[in-house]
Amino acid sequence: TKAQHKIPEMLWRIATAAFATMPGGAPFRNTDETLRRILTKSRTIALVGASKKPERPANYVMKTLLDCGYQVIPVNPAMAKNDDTLHGQKVYGSLADIPGRIDMVDIFRNSNDAGGVVDEAIAVGAESVWLQVGVVNEEAAQRALDAGLDVAMNVCPLQELPRLDISGPDADDTGGSSNL
Repeated sequence: TKAQHKIPEMLWRIATAAFATMPGGAPFRNTDETLRRILTKSRTIALVGASKKPERPANYVMKTLLDCGYQVIPVNPAMAKNDDTLHGQKVYGSLADIPGRIDMVDIFRNSNDAGGVVDEAIAVGAESVWLQVGVVNEEAAQRALDAGLDVAMNVCPLQELPRLDISGPDADDTGGSSNL
């Protein structure tokens, strides 16, 4: 059996209800089924907006996801130019620079910038996009859904993993990928 990982208490406030208004007025709502599928089937996560500053949520979330058994690839153009690593992982400048398949794109960018990242995720063939707490872009979410991607918006995997009693990616799943 998989080792159970204790998810440390969050360092920032997380919304308890995650929803946004989709085009046409229909509300976007995360479903437990979709969140569970993303968190159990994803193995390789590209984390866009990675930060080497330990006080930043992107840094903390990356480290915890690594500890839970995910392969997390940091994406930050400035850090990539310096050939930086983060938590022992090579930093890439864009999603297109990452060799191999990306299961989930975890987006730590502002809501306006998230749209471009979602378009990149679609272009590279990612399976899902995860817009972090406070990142809401209804139009981008709809584009991802229309392209066949799973979408999570305005939630954090560190909140959803323990809530859904998930310790990391499924060990016996062949649908996810392992790169690098």
